[in-house]
Amino acid sequence: MLVMRGIVKQFPGVRALDGVDLDVRAGEVHCLLGQNGAGKSTLIKVLAGVHQPDEGTVEFNGAQVRPSSPMDAIRLGFATIYQELDLVDGLSVADNIFLGHEHARLGFVNTGAGHRATREVLERLGHGEIRPSTEVGRLSPAAKQVVSMARALSHDARLIIMDEPSAALAHDEVANLFRIIRELTAQGVAVVYISHRLEEIREIGDRVTVLKDGRTVAVGLPARDTPTSQIVSLMTGRNVEYVFPPRAARPPGDKVLDVEHLTSPGAFRDVSFAVRAGEIVGLAGLVGSGRSEILEAVYGARPASGKVVLAGRQVRRGGVVKTVRQGMGLAPEERKAQALLLDQSVTANITLGSLPGFAKFGWMNRGRERAEAERLVKALDIRPPDPERPIRTLSGGNQQKAVLARWLLGSRRLLLLDEPTRGVDVGARAELYAVIRDLADQGIGVLLVSSEVPEVLGLADRVLVVREGSVIHEGDAGELDEHRVLDMIMNGRAA
Repeated sequence: MLVMRGIVKQFPGVRALDGVDLDVRAGEVHCLLGQNGAGKSTLIKVLAGVHQPDEGTVEFNGAQVRPSSPMDAIRLGFATIYQELDLVDGLSVADNIFLGHEHARLGFVNTGAGHRATREVLERLGHGEIRPSTEVGRLSPAAKQVVSMARALSHDARLIIMDEPSAALAHDEVANLFRIIRELTAQGVAVVYISHRLEEIREIGDRVTVLKDGRTVAVGLPARDTPTSQIVSLMTGRNVEYVFPPRAARPPGDKVLDVEHLTSPGAFRDVSFAVRAGEIVGLAGLVGSGRSEILEAVYGARPASGKVVLAGRQVRRGGVVKTVRQGMGLAPEERKAQALLLDQSVTANITLGSLPGFAKFGWMNRGRERAEAERLVKALDIRPPDPERPIRTLSGGNQQKAVLARWLLGSRRLLLLDEPTRGVDVGARAELYAVIRDLADQGIGVLLVSSEVPEVLGLADRVLVVREGSVIHEGDAGELDEHRVLDMIMNGRAA
């Protein structure tokens, strides 16, 4: 169905694509793999009409095409679901789904017809509970992902590109996503699927193409039979031990965080727990269970009753600025909306939480600020290694590294991490795990949220299971397994 040959795309100072090849068959799920910065996002933007290739050809159903704009790509039959969802928060669900091809009659939008069509496509996705009239900005990240998928289906596309579609979805929602994908491919629709979760590739993929440094290094590998070690080696150019660092041999220190009867109406209730110096505590639960909201309340970004004590001192309510000054840092789930200044440089984003440390008599020491940013860019292998590059131009995984780097500056007692490896490739994950463990070994307490149960169990020392706004279990990570945690998450009981 799709044949791309010798695709080249160059930006100032960067050759993002350097002769990429890709071929996709009708009715298959073709998985596109590569490290952050390998060129995956640029390649799909060429298909989506966002970028025009400098060299190379694209053939679709035997005819040479060159999408000149996103609308042109849609007319050709290409639909793209981006990792960072491109929805309009101020519009309704129905308006978002049919944006640009509204139901109209005699020049007027037919709201009733649009709502009926919206309900049909949402029911097809298994989410008939989402109301067409609801403002998208009020939806959860998972529900927004569903709306983005519904928009792609509304165009009757023959080729659907999905960039990390499961990143914001809970375990049961991923199963529903795979059901939809299988229905689409059974109808002859081709799906290009991008994910860093290799277990997903095994389950849903048919063939795999691997990119590295803007080049194709493997085309059409069988998704289920190719060894993980081979895929990782192709992606990184080296063998990567996809393992978690060993837990600290010594016991944790004194309490660095003490949470007592924390409650936020509509999100969670009566939550109490502690984090000790040098300890990593993981929160496991479904999307919407209240795990992220607990982090926000501890950080002071969400109104809540109860008590939060940091290093023996009660956290003063009054905004996150005071919380940061007391030694707390947060890497939030939605990095673009909640953490980054997209039009500022990598340096500005890294040093944002520690600006007073670079000032003297009211003047910023720009040289020292840049030197510290350069050190962290190198330490975390942020690519491209240019501290003055606008952070908007970095891939999702490298943006996430910059958010984490922000809290490696200054004196931190507690680090709150919400989905720290979301959209991060297998090689960078191992590096981030090592960084997080090293922080804990330095005596920093870490409170971690992740949708991936193996990640929580592998990285945390102690695990809290959160279900429907309550902590239903607390125990040592070494005493739990994935099956038991999933049973508690799904059914509210231990297996």
